Amino acid sequence: MKKFRSGILVFLYILGAASCEKDDICVEGNTPLMVIEFFDIDNPDTPKNVTTLRVVGQGQTVTVNTVADRAGLNKITVPLKTVGDTTSFLFISNSADNEDGFEIGNIDTVTFNYARLEEFKSRACGFIVNYEELAGSFQTDTENWIQDIEIIRSQISNADSTHVKILH
Repeated sequence: MKKFRSGILVFLYILGAASCEKDDICVEGNTPLMVIEFFDIDNPDTPKNVTTLRVVGQGQTVTVNTVADRAGLNKITVPLKTVGDTTSFLFISNSADNEDGFEIGNIDTVTFNYARLEEFKSRACGFIVNYEELAGSFQTDTENWIQDIEIIRSQISNADSTHVKILH
């Protein structure tokens, strides 16, 4: 009887060990961020910092977490939506709050349109989204600080180089 119990315990142990899955770790990557660089409108090859830049997704109440808030930057990375073909941002130059806590910087709304390409990476990573046919535009008003948008690379499959050039 002891041999039978021992046999059952060994069988159950082997069965339990065989049913475990190996831990999957995603090392193949994530959905890429879009890289934007800011340049001088008078000298389009010269990078130019945006003074106290703040970036907020349109319709959002918090800043984009991939951009240092209210910093002087000439290069940023931002996420695009993976569930739609359009993403809009409020780019705020000279961002500051008034005494009531309201934004008083110069706000320009920039919209990016694109086509999404889902790619299955692995069981651990699931799907990522790459983008193609990138196009950008901004709403014009009497006090735009953004003067022009140029698409440098219309396909986004990594964040290794600049996709968009904004002149100001």
